[in-house]
Amino acid sequence: MSFCKDCIQGVRHEGEPQVSSLGTLETIDGVACYVATPTVDYPKDKVILFLPDVFGIESNNAKLLADDFAINGFKVVAVDYFNGDGLPIDVMNVGFDQSGSFDIKAWFAKHGTEQTRPPLEKVIAVLKERGLTKFGATGYCFGGRYTFDLAFDNVIQCSVVSHPSLLKVPDDLEAYSTKSKAPLLINSCEVDEKFPAEAQTQADEILGDGKFAPGYKREYFPGCTHGFAVRGDMSDPLIKAGKEGSFKAAVEFFREHL
Repeated sequence: MSFCKDCIQGVRHEGEPQVSSLGTLETIDGVACYVATPTVDYPKDKVILFLPDVFGIESNNAKLLADDFAINGFKVVAVDYFNGDGLPIDVMNVGFDQSGSFDIKAWFAKHGTEQTRPPLEKVIAVLKERGLTKFGATGYCFGGRYTFDLAFDNVIQCSVVSHPSLLKVPDDLEAYSTKSKAPLLINSCEVDEKFPAEAQTQADEILGDGKFAPGYKREYFPGCTHGFAVRGDMSDPLIKAGKEGSFKAAVEFFREHL
């Protein structure tokens, strides 16, 4: 499992999740989730799975984004597939090279597919039992991998990934084109070791220009680095524009395709 320094570095965004009015902490078949529900009427058969980065749903940034999707009319379930063991938030502040006594490599080794996929499957199964039939997924960094995997299995009907990591390029892009029926939006950026310019170009070549019939779109945000959509420094005008632009693109894509 390979990550870059930007996978665990970022800025905690200002504001508090609207736990009382929008979001609730709910345990679904033993899995902790942050569930954000619109305060206005919304389609009861649809849900967006919020698949977080390595900081999990404990991150304020994740909850704030989930709230924002709910404000825009989508029910959101953010899944704690790290089983209460996301990276400590203070690691975000100091970064990869100065993470102190925390053993990041050991943490990665304990959070592979065997540990993190089952909680996600449990939550999806319960949501289906509750009558939800249309699933979207928005995956950030680590969550981008699971967005692709769920699309391969056609569990979800619409995919959004922002600065995805753990993808094998071009293999996963080619697999997406042949296996999935879910329209795909990729929010990409200028500096991204895990989804660099070469990978972005390959995505366009494989899925763009109408080649992927369900629908494909890639947004590009200059001046942004990996992590910008969920952990970007909002004091930087370009990163602020990227964070807000990627969210707007995601909302519009879900409205069109989910």
